[in-house]
Amino acid sequence: MDKPLRNPVLIVCGVLVLAAAAYLLFARAGTPGDSSPEAGFARDMAAHHAQAVDMSFVVRDKQPAKEISNLAFDIINTQANQRGMFLGWLQQWGLDQAGHDRPMAWMRGHAHGAAASAAGPSGVANTGLMPGMASPEELAKLRAADGTQAEVLFLQLMIRHHEGGVEMAEGLLALSTRSEVVSMAQKIVQGQNSEIKLMTGLLHQRGAQPLPSILQPK
Repeated sequence: MDKPLRNPVLIVCGVLVLAAAAYLLFARAGTPGDSSPEAGFARDMAAHHAQAVDMSFVVRDKQPAKEISNLAFDIINTQANQRGMFLGWLQQWGLDQAGHDRPMAWMRGHAHGAAASAAGPSGVANTGLMPGMASPEELAKLRAADGTQAEVLFLQLMIRHHEGGVEMAEGLLALSTRSEVVSMAQKIVQGQNSEIKLMTGLLHQRGAQPLPSILQPK
């Protein structure tokens, strides 16, 4: 015959300790909250990518040189697919596509002010809240441009736009350890830095230079 339990108090305490440990474990592995860096990154980067896709469609429809058309096609496909993943994450996490915080609030003091003051090719300051975003005036100028002028303006705006994407992705890497979000941010840093080099070379071939960089010196 089994011996009766001699100290039920200790057993109850042990159960409580295990329950607390399980709660902490699953809380860490739980979905990001509405004001988390992951949610803010997904929302802001979805909007950021949407503008890159829009600019790429604009220049592609102008029938530019083959290398510019190929670049625009790659940006459309890559960033549209990534944007779908960002929105899919938010749905999976049970969060709205639009949050209550201001854009970039998730950065928690990480520098991104340089993006807001970067001057566009017309000398007009970009007052967008997200790094590298083109202003409405710059977008209108791109839509009105033709030929080499359109190619140069697209490359200049997209280099700055990519720099903003790199800045946002690096900001996420400093704030998150969630695997799928970190992996995406790393891909953005690598992919967009590579395209920045490509676009800089294309600008030089056209006798033009990039806009002043918005990235902070490392």
